[in-house]
Amino acid sequence: MLSLRLARGARPLALVRRSLVATAAAGTGFLLLCALGYAAGHPEQADDAVVRLLWCVVPLAATAQLAVSVARADPSVPFGPVFAAAGGGPARSALLAAASAALSCALGCVPALLVFLHLRGDLGGSWPLWPDAASGAASGALGAGHPVPWAAAVTLLALVPAVAAAACAVHLWPRGARRARGARGGGRARGAETAPRGAAPEFATRRLPWGIALTAAGIAMEAYTNNAGSGPPPPPGRLLPLPGHLGSSPPGVVGGWALTAVGLVLAGPGLTHLCGRLLSAGRPGALRLLAGRVLQQEAGRLGHPIGVLCAVASGAYAAVQLYGAGPGSSGDRPFGPLTGLGAALIMMCATASALTAALETKSARGRTTEALLRLGAPPRLLRGAAALRGVALLILLAPLAWAVAELSTLPFDH
Repeated sequence: MLSLRLARGARPLALVRRSLVATAAAGTGFLLLCALGYAAGHPEQADDAVVRLLWCVVPLAATAQLAVSVARADPSVPFGPVFAAAGGGPARSALLAAASAALSCALGCVPALLVFLHLRGDLGGSWPLWPDAASGAASGALGAGHPVPWAAAVTLLALVPAVAAAACAVHLWPRGARRARGARGGGRARGAETAPRGAAPEFATRRLPWGIALTAAGIAMEAYTNNAGSGPPPPPGRLLPLPGHLGSSPPGVVGGWALTAVGLVLAGPGLTHLCGRLLSAGRPGALRLLAGRVLQQEAGRLGHPIGVLCAVASGAYAAVQLYGAGPGSSGDRPFGPLTGLGAALIMMCATASALTAALETKSARGRTTEALLRLGAPPRLLRGAAALRGVALLILLAPLAWAVAELSTLPFDH
């Protein structure tokens, strides 16, 4: 009930962020239901159905990442002393944020179920957008005409809010809550920080070697798997029909891609901190010094969403390079409608998570910004520092994502 009251009284920007979470949950729930419909309509192709369901783990993880970013930046979650005096605390605040994420995801799964049932023709009638929904390609892909087990459908739909809520609770759960409950007073202190604010640079650079090592290991695994007798990659029609089909691809390639993505995510905070150090190197002026020090201080907040965005961009570029955008030899396009939906969903979640983290850092620097303005710093300087940070991150990370994508597809060039 408290989550509903907070959602009703939230600011427009917070409602927009929660609507993005609901949209991502709707897309993920629809992909899960599509995998279930395909399994119901093609019982003889159980392996293909399992692979389609496993590919839904990627948008599910992207939705959970977006829910965590929105929960961290949500100003309506009461972490202050008033909520603590009412019997709450950092732990209950984390549970409240998890409940809000679950509510947003549950609201998004309802239209996903309605659209899925309509496309299968189970609701009867016709909608303006899809007058003949039960006919055409949708009937075979969604298993129209075959009964769908409702227990499995409800379980898959409940998986989306459950995973999002669990991710928010784990990420925002206070470290050492018993010690911190009596020590924390007023302010907007969040018990979910994995490291103290003063230790942000050390925390950001600590995982950089591990991220680089995992990325290199992933690329090496792809090269070894392809050169060890697995042959050329399967044709595009066998790789990504809907929403991804790796039945003919060796498991080492999939594992290499996963290691590369995890390595980029782990290296994100360290790369952000490195970018800040490069900006403030030498004898910087006020603009470069302010931009570089902010990047170093906020690397812990910005790093992981930026690393996720780099991993998604690298994977998208590698997929386009490897499979091509045109039709294959059989005339089928490698990127079907559900593949496009999953790719757009993942890209939307990664971009929204990065923008939400940027807004969170701006809110966390509110007092510092006010102090600089009182000291006579022109607003143009602050806007220029923000633009310089964005340009510096783009200059450093865009070539890195391109290089990782090129190295990932290099073993398959024959």
